[in-house]
This record gives sequence, C-alpha cells and structure tokens, in this order.
Amino acid sequence: MNHSVLTSTPTAPAIDGLRATIAGAVHAPGDPGYDHVRSAFNLALDLRPAAVVVAESAADVVNTIRFARSAGLRVAPQGTSHGAGALGDLEDAILLRTTEMRAVEIYPATRTARVEAGAEWQDVTVPAAEHGLAALAGSAPDVGVVGYTLGGGMGWLARRYGLSANSVAAVEIVTPDGELVRADQRHEPDLFWAVCGGGGSVGVVTAIEIMLYPVREVYAGVLFFPLERASEVLHAWREWTDTVPDEVTSVGRILQFPPIPDVPEPLRGNSFAVIEAAYLGDEFEGAELIRPLRELGPAMDTFAMIPAPALQQIHMDPPQPVPYAGDGMFLADAPAGAIDAMVAAAGPGSGSPLLSVELRQLGGALAEGSPDAAQGRIDAKFGMFAVGMAATPEMGEAVKSYVRVVKDTLAPWRAEFNYYNFAESNSGAEEVLPSDSYRRLRDVKAKYDPDEMIVSAHPVRPAR
Repeated sequence: MNHSVLTSTPTAPAIDGLRATIAGAVHAPGDPGYDHVRSAFNLALDLRPAAVVVAESAADVVNTIRFARSAGLRVAPQGTSHGAGALGDLEDAILLRTTEMRAVEIYPATRTARVEAGAEWQDVTVPAAEHGLAALAGSAPDVGVVGYTLGGGMGWLARRYGLSANSVAAVEIVTPDGELVRADQRHEPDLFWAVCGGGGSVGVVTAIEIMLYPVREVYAGVLFFPLERASEVLHAWREWTDTVPDEVTSVGRILQFPPIPDVPEPLRGNSFAVIEAAYLGDEFEGAELIRPLRELGPAMDTFAMIPAPALQQIHMDPPQPVPYAGDGMFLADAPAGAIDAMVAAAGPGSGSPLLSVELRQLGGALAEGSPDAAQGRIDAKFGMFAVGMAATPEMGEAVKSYVRVVKDTLAPWRAEFNYYNFAESNSGAEEVLPSDSYRRLRDVKAKYDPDEMIVSAHPVRPAR
C-alpha cells in the first residue's frame, strides 16, 4: 500500500457499510460528532482522519481493520489520544479510538492484571491497591496503559522494577490482516517482542496482561525552591542521585506555573526549582535518604507516606486536555556541565517560555533490560523533557523553537537514542530505539505489515 498518496476516500455508502459491522460509533468528516472524537489530548493538534471509529470491542477492531484493508486505508490506533502529535498526516487513515474499551481485571493470586486498550492508569492502580499491589504506572492517572507500555513506560517504580514493557505477560492483538491473536513469549514471539517497547506498528493491541508488584505505600513528595536557587538545588540533586539505592526514583525540574485558576494558589504564576522523588520503603528510611536535600531549606515540602495510586499526582501533569508543544531526549550522563547548561537555558534570567524542563533519574533496573522486549533496556542515566503552552500557533512555534534550544544545549551529553514516549514529533522508530532493536523491528514489520497499513507514533519502515 503506497500511503504517500490517498488511495481512496471512503464513500458514504462504504461508511454505512462499516457502520453496519461496528457496535461502536463511526464518524466521517462532516458528521456532527467528528470534530469531538478526532481531537487529541494535545489541543494544539488538528488531526483530520478519513474517518473515526470508536470501538467497543475487539470485534469492532477486527472489522475496522478488514474494512480499511478493502478500502485502501491505513489504521491509526489511539486510546487516550496522548502522543498523537507523533502520528503524522492521517488523511488516508481511519483513526481507531479504543476509548470505550476500559475493562480491567485484577488477579491477586498471580499478581497480574488484564487491561483493555482504552483503560487509563487510574483504572488499574486504584483496584490493584485494594489488594496491596501496584502497577508500573506513569506519572499521570489519565494516560493510557497500552500506549504508555508499548512505548516502554518509565514511572516512579522504574529504577526498582524496570520498564513497564518488561512487565508484560501477554497481549491480545489484531494483526494487519484482521486476525485477533494472543501473543506472548511462546506464541507469536516476534509480535510480542515488537510491541513490548517497540510501539504499535505491527497491529492493534486490544488488551494487555501486565504484572503487578507488592507495593502498598511509598515515601514520596516534592521539594519546591525559589527559581533563583536552581543552580544550587539542581547541582545538589544531581550529586545526590549518585548516592541513592534503586528503590529511589527522582526528578530535577525547573517549573514555571502559568497564572491560571487551574493552578493552586501558592504555585499560581510562580516559578520554582523542584525535586520530586519516590522511595520504596518506610518513612524513617525515606526521610534519612532525602535529608541532604531537605537541609537545603525548601520553601515547600510535601514528602509523606502515600498510597501507591497517589504517586500519579506528584508530577502535577495537567488533568485535562491542553494545547502544548514539547519534546525530549535521553542523556548518557548529566555531569555538572549539563546542569549548568540546563539552568542557563531555562533557569533564572533565561527568558524561557517553557512551563517545565525536567531531568528524570534513570539507571537501576532500567539499565538491566530484557531480551524479550524491543526496548529492553535504557542505556542512559537521565531523560530530559521540555514542554510549554501552545494556546496559539505563534506560541506553539515559540515553544518548539525554545525546546530545540534546550536540546541543542544538552546535545553534548545526548545518548544513542531518545525515549519513545517523550518524542512528540513524527520521527522514525530509528530515533527512539536501539539500533539492533530497530533492525529486528523492520523484519517483524515486513513479516506482519509489509504494506505499512498500521500507523504508529514513530513509523517503522519494513525491511525490503
């Protein structure tokens, strides 16, 4: 399938034929609900697919793929619509929304969960906590479990338990020829390997089985310092990261809160150097671990023992769709020079328009990896992500330009590849995966989707 040119535009009778096979909703351009269902979490995006299917079941996914193949269209799966900026042009594609597929089953005896493709992390973390279990969730409760995990998945438990992609037991996936299969290490192992951190380029995942971990509470919180102290605080944090065990995951961050009502009063319109951290252990040990940072004298300190689901509030991600622009990268290391560069680019006096520039501590279990996953290990010590508001196209361009400034500033410490879930642009998979994984992924793509029918956040060109 040559998707560089629109192969066909689905006619009204064809769309009616699709509707007849789908239990969920089908929206074509011009339909009353089209604009609503095509919108992404990032409101700065303007996706205009050939049609939108809101699937209610795996059968709907099967029928959508079979229709798309017969109509000469591609299929772009989306759960919660995070990361949609990396999908590219969808004019010859059906946007397949799995938003309604949110069933979650927790199995305490085996410490696993079966999660449908539209489920958000809060759909998993809350019921899992009732059994004293935690998932390797992301930093926001409303991020989709499947998309996050297919892109690797680094959360607050990552340095202890690794990537979310390495804790997948099985997936239920509809292949590009319209067959629903179960893939694990023994059945369809190539498919299984490809979706574990390699993105969704080889089929549409309808459900995923993930491992859970015995974590009831963690010692976690945020230290806020005046922005003027960014250099002192971030240097101290960076040195501290070399001293902590794998049970600690932390973030050093420059935050500029907008003066909007959604932001709580003490933070609204103010700017801070911030340290966020979570420790898998008790309060006494946790307090001792963060004591060197506390002794810096933060303006605000929220550290306390919290239930595992509350971890998703620490990073203060927006709770509803917003217009933004951002991008990220992996750093092989972040020595003193990298901290100086970050503070110069985004700290006091920089004129930075960015809301947030963060360095996320990696290492630990993230560096150990798994041969059963396309993104099995992260050969980097820190992950950087920079983001700003893009309420108008002009604001968006200014933010994108400044994100490039930050990335260029930190380029001397850049790792071999970037993080799949932090890369907001439509870069190829070769930019966000280890080179050996990308080569193997091209072979798997050629086996299952040689016509490039499935649209993924970071495209994979099949081996020829």
